[in-house]
Amino acid sequence: MPQATSSHMMKVTKRGRPYLKDTLDLFATLIVSLELTSHKQFFRTFANSFTTEEAARNLASLKFSQSNRGPDPREPSRIITTTTTTTFSMTRDMAKAMCQHFMDARLIENAVDPSSNLFKERGVYQLTPKGLHVLERFISKNGINADHISHVFQTQPICMKLLHLERRSVDDEIIVSQAVITALFRRFVGRQPNYSPENFQSLDPYQTYQERSKGLALMDVTERSQAIMGRATTTVQKYCFAAVSALEWLCDFTSVIGREEAAEMAAQFVRFGLIALVSDKRKNNDSAIIFTVRGSAPTGSSIGQHGEFRCTAKAIYRITDEGRRLAHWDAVIKESPSTSTTNVSSAQRSSLEVNDPKLNRRASATEKPKDGEKKAMKESNIDRLRNIIEEPALRSRFREFLRENFCEENLSFWLEAEDFKKKFSITSSAMASGSRANTKTSGQAAMERHHEVLINTAFEIYNTYLAPSSQCELNIDHGLRNELSAYLNDVMTSLTGKAFQGRVELEQASAFNATQLQVLIDLYKRIQMHVFRLMAADSVPKFVKTPKFLALKNLGHEFDLDDDDAEYPSTAPSVPPGLTDTEELGGAYVTVSQQASERTQPPPANPGREYELK
Repeated sequence: MPQATSSHMMKVTKRGRPYLKDTLDLFATLIVSLELTSHKQFFRTFANSFTTEEAARNLASLKFSQSNRGPDPREPSRIITTTTTTTFSMTRDMAKAMCQHFMDARLIENAVDPSSNLFKERGVYQLTPKGLHVLERFISKNGINADHISHVFQTQPICMKLLHLERRSVDDEIIVSQAVITALFRRFVGRQPNYSPENFQSLDPYQTYQERSKGLALMDVTERSQAIMGRATTTVQKYCFAAVSALEWLCDFTSVIGREEAAEMAAQFVRFGLIALVSDKRKNNDSAIIFTVRGSAPTGSSIGQHGEFRCTAKAIYRITDEGRRLAHWDAVIKESPSTSTTNVSSAQRSSLEVNDPKLNRRASATEKPKDGEKKAMKESNIDRLRNIIEEPALRSRFREFLRENFCEENLSFWLEAEDFKKKFSITSSAMASGSRANTKTSGQAAMERHHEVLINTAFEIYNTYLAPSSQCELNIDHGLRNELSAYLNDVMTSLTGKAFQGRVELEQASAFNATQLQVLIDLYKRIQMHVFRLMAADSVPKFVKTPKFLALKNLGHEFDLDDDDAEYPSTAPSVPPGLTDTEELGGAYVTVSQQASERTQPPPANPGREYELK
């Protein structure tokens, strides 16, 4: 097994913080290396937590090993494994400073006092919903066996959709553009005005987080003017919010990495004319932190050359008329088709409307295809099925439809095989040096454990969906089924010396090597293609006519980036930034937590902190 070892130097921005990618990777690596257990402080017990001491000890000597499978260059039919180990090393003070960055980015929080922004010497900490979202992506991307922390995902709120803002490669600053601010603002204010329900104070943490995820919480503010001629007038300002609440929301639901960066984005909202200051009733001796941003102001638009945002406890802002138009609230409030953007001329639309392919949604799966040739219809159903599988709400409804029509096994097999393919190619492990005694390297041990899991998964899929008379047997092409059966017969006969009986016992399959698994994966891929085409041709056309699908269609907003889990990265420059006068193009994309989207019922382990994710 070829092995390579490298050290990783973290880049630091002019603000003194590590680059965002390094921050997120190091955070996730640390969490995977920890055992998140219960800790007591101030006579209270906090589940799924860790202490300052545990974090500092692991960060002092942290190893991340990643093993990749691929064809042998000298013999392509043979699969080889290459392991790379990255070592992080830092002093205790550096480790504490790094944990402070994790807190600033809203990845962890003080378990005793979640409102505290300071990483303390003797503290107990838990993961935030945003931290769990980042951790889930890291585990999935790197093929990490994280069974030791799987319970955390079942018992705590997870950020369902996280909005990522692209950054400049030279300094890690967010690339601000009209299109990016549009996407951020729409996510910030939500599909409709988000006024907290009357029972908001009595909601448990899960329900509270669900309400916040809809958009920034708003309120109405009554302003009383000074008396003139003995009379005082009152004015009600609608769609208002506290400045501090805006900063917290941006840190919790986007890739913004701290309050300072959040304040800059809020100042951009002011510059673009989307929000405006209502009042700041701080006392004269109270300090005020004001962030100011500057930029060009296109002629004839509401965009200003500069904008400032006051980060004070008493500052109140409101959503402007321009902001409401950009958010498409009018269409929601009036509930009139005539107010839809599809029926408004370009001259009547907000001056901030953009037509940016990096931020516009893909053709929605809820959009009814136009009449056309048969070939075009087939392509449309294939595109629809891709979108259905990727979008959690649609996938859930589609699964229900397939279940009612006794063909749910098609989707189940496709998803399980897709997950199996991802897990085969890469596996990783993270641990503090000396924390888990083993005569083998962490990478080797992880790969061996991973290989055992892969074998079990491969044949659980076979026995469930492909073995003769299996519980969820697929209806696949006869020739493809015979080819799969013939291959397993040859391999199992050579391994056990016995004739293949149509089913595989896991004990018999333990000797399967990586090359043999790769052949099995190739067969699964072909079966996947068959099943995918079958669903696209037969199930999708029927599904899009069902009341449940049409209800989702009526609720959908084609402009809303929040409705889509597709990524919209900008085109990478052909040469390194800084070598030409061309600036990097910004973009925004949303990632979706599969753990959160698949949670159809509140977790039973903690009745006091339950809510339903839809």
